[in-house]
Amino acid sequence: MADRIRVGVVGAHAERGWGRHIHLPALKALDDFEVTAVAARSPESARAAAEVWGAGKAYDDAAALMADPDVDLVTVVVQLPSRDGLVESAIAAGKHVYSEWPLALDAATAERFESAARAAGVRHAVGLQSRHHPAVRLLRDLLGQGLIGEVLSASLLFSLATPEVWSQRYAALFDETKGVNHVAVVGGHSLDMFQYAVGDFTEVSATLTTRIDRITMEETGRQIEVTSPDQIVLGGVLESGAAASAHFMTGGPRGDGFRIEVHGRKGRLVLVSSDDSLVGPQFTLTHETANGRPAERLTVPDAYGPLLGTPSPVSNVAQVYKDLGQAIRTGGDFAPDFGTAARTHRLLDAIKSSAKTGSRVRLT
Repeated sequence: MADRIRVGVVGAHAERGWGRHIHLPALKALDDFEVTAVAARSPESARAAAEVWGAGKAYDDAAALMADPDVDLVTVVVQLPSRDGLVESAIAAGKHVYSEWPLALDAATAERFESAARAAGVRHAVGLQSRHHPAVRLLRDLLGQGLIGEVLSASLLFSLATPEVWSQRYAALFDETKGVNHVAVVGGHSLDMFQYAVGDFTEVSATLTTRIDRITMEETGRQIEVTSPDQIVLGGVLESGAAASAHFMTGGPRGDGFRIEVHGRKGRLVLVSSDDSLVGPQFTLTHETANGRPAERLTVPDAYGPLLGTPSPVSNVAQVYKDLGQAIRTGGDFAPDFGTAARTHRLLDAIKSSAKTGSRVRLT
């Protein structure tokens, strides 16, 4: 491998998208990486993206990028419904892989990707980067240190404002078969962050329902039927034995964002976001003891400082790249990887199964 890890980006765009606005600045901020190639849908869009991304090579064929010997790591920023075969092809080409979330349509497919990557000896990352927010990491550590004693229960509430008029490129969000709906995207990002802090669910029961059943396409004014749930409610038990619940509310003109509350024998910790951004809010963490004193706002120690100086999605993604780079060079442990993705997909599959059958589902 070259001195710097050479990245090929599949789905690069010159003007828009998560890759353009988050992955690109994250990679540019890291000395250990360089973007050497990009792939897009046409020669013209590939050349335009290569200029913006600073890549020397532009492809309109993802397979050609993956075959390029000057690419060590393939980053796949293509949305899931259009991603057929890309992750498997990168693994088969012997490339390390960073795939955006969701990794797959279901846990079985995610597990297959993980097994294939391990068999090929390539390292793998998934875009569940919100766990790297400093306040989230501090919450996890304080719980591990026993600040509030034995955890009795934990709850996650996330309310997100969503319009009823959308651009056509977001139509897949409202189709339950496409894998990028609220259960997968809102639920996946939020529940990974929640489980990272409080521990994994071992059993769950859930209710899913759709309250906004039609939305309008901005470009045409045409209304389409919504088949994906916009209200997600679940309860269950964590691996520690603590009771836990989560409620995701989407729709309406205003959302308050995240509230994670953890009750223990000696007090409670509450993490609240500044707004309803799914992956980029600022957080405030407070601690309340059992003696009745007012809650104390906790200062995040310098040791938890974000990689790029300010908490942001770019900094969180940069941390994933940095940790992935270290794992590539040393062979050490790393997360969030495809194993993380498979575990989150198993929980999402359990939520959907429970809601469909009306039964409690145990996770193994």
